[in-house]
Amino acid sequence: MCALAFNLIPYSKGWDRFVPQCTPGPLEDVVIDRYDVPRVCPREVQTGDFVRYHYNGTFTDGKKFDSSHERGAPFSGQVGLGRLITGLDRGVQGMCVNERRKVTVPPHLAYGSVGAGDVIPPDTVLVFDVVLLDIWNSEDKVQTRTLSKPETCKRFVEATDFVRYHYNGTLLNGVPFDSSHSRNGTYDTYVGMGYLIKGMDEGLIGMCVGETRTIIIPPFLAYEEKGYGTVIPSQATLVFEVLLVDLFNPKDDIVVDVKEVPETCTRKTVVGDYIRYHYNGTFQDGSIFDTSYQRNSTYNTYIGMGYVIAGMDKALQGVCIGEKRRVVLPPHMAYGEKGTGGIIPGSAVLVFDIQVIDFHNPKDPIEVQVTHKPKECNLTSEVDDLIQYRYNCSLMDGTLLYSSDHYEKAPITTLGANKVIEGLDEGLRGMCVGERRVVIVPPHLGHGENGAKGVPSSAVLHFELELLDLQKGVPDGYMFVWLGDSPEPLFPAMDLNKDLAVPLEEFTAFIHLQVAEGTGRLRPGMDADGIIKDMFNNQDRNRDGKIVPEELKLKVEEDFDKARHEEL
Repeated sequence: MCALAFNLIPYSKGWDRFVPQCTPGPLEDVVIDRYDVPRVCPREVQTGDFVRYHYNGTFTDGKKFDSSHERGAPFSGQVGLGRLITGLDRGVQGMCVNERRKVTVPPHLAYGSVGAGDVIPPDTVLVFDVVLLDIWNSEDKVQTRTLSKPETCKRFVEATDFVRYHYNGTLLNGVPFDSSHSRNGTYDTYVGMGYLIKGMDEGLIGMCVGETRTIIIPPFLAYEEKGYGTVIPSQATLVFEVLLVDLFNPKDDIVVDVKEVPETCTRKTVVGDYIRYHYNGTFQDGSIFDTSYQRNSTYNTYIGMGYVIAGMDKALQGVCIGEKRRVVLPPHMAYGEKGTGGIIPGSAVLVFDIQVIDFHNPKDPIEVQVTHKPKECNLTSEVDDLIQYRYNCSLMDGTLLYSSDHYEKAPITTLGANKVIEGLDEGLRGMCVGERRVVIVPPHLGHGENGAKGVPSSAVLHFELELLDLQKGVPDGYMFVWLGDSPEPLFPAMDLNKDLAVPLEEFTAFIHLQVAEGTGRLRPGMDADGIIKDMFNNQDRNRDGKIVPEELKLKVEEDFDKARHEEL
């Protein structure tokens, strides 16, 4: 007869499962059955390593004499230095984390001929069913492995930086103990200043935003012998899969990256200007938290006056109309540690891609640029003149709002009569027929904060103007004015047939004669005969159909003895 034992058989690719051997007597060495071996085994137990494992201890008949499972606490110890029974010292060597093996230990490698009290009789073969949970060595260092990384990485984590990151935390055997994802919130902290376990402080160094890495931390750089509550046992190696979401330093200023500047930039924003701009707001990982484009409405604000976060106030200074820039704002120049509204988390770095639509200052006048002027320009437009003009009106980014070309006839208006917006009225003055000009109208001289149909609030307007026709006007409230001295005496000049009575027909002929000779002017844009009839009725005090010297004298004495260039 012979004793049947399992001995470890070496192969060219390592140690494989033990195969039966026929031995002539009692067991001389441990017998190991590796009945469950992980496919991947990055590390095997060696002499001097510390291990943590669960086990069930039985006799050869299957009767249990001890179990770490039942005590709810795995065994921890150092291998190969005599701190374990010799058989287990040998039996766990070469194990991988999560490997399960059955180790049969002969008495002389266990408790020998003495046994162990009332639990293990003398000369007893012991069988241990072991699962390895952890392995580490006092010479171990923090291990990092990058799983993914952005193509470009302009900045890396350094000591004293503040970071926000997501993580999944597991023990070395894969058992999870914590996750920021389950709390739906990043872990936010300073690096290298003692706020983290030493291994995490070290493992985060050199990461860039968007990078994912695995960080393996030995127990003496983690929670050591104390562990952490009920979730991290004593002397546990920790494995973190970390995604770096955000990174900044308390000393950071804003970062401005100018993407596009117009070829011509005659003016840049200063403190006190009012600006309209579009933006996309993202976090450093590229996720969007807000955009003005989606609302189809610009953001409008004063610059440098505290109406926006400090970093944006600073970033909006020195920009041109049409400029595009990317600005990165550290939290202390954005929404700080508290964040805002459940949209922006605490201590978040914000990235804004900005497009400047227009800006102005509340003290701005209109801007006039003459693009064409006829060689002969003797007669120019002024208040009370009747003009006809062509126009295109656009926003400063070139968006056309409206145009006279969209109508059958170019508009006609009287300057100074509040018929058009104030800035346009002013911009049409001083023009001669055939002249073309560009007029920039700030909103306080345009449609103001409320805007108008098709015109955004607080929009600066860009007008292209051409004066097509000009008829000199008369002052507001007058239908006719003398362009020089009126005839003295007036009634004889009006009484063309010298019969001392001026009927409507004769009065009409007289006024038309004054206009034809250039000595008088009717209000343009109105029915001339209608105006003359109103003038006649105003003089015909007794309504008998004719003006006599006494009526004219009385009217002049009452109402018009003030100036020489007034209406009859």
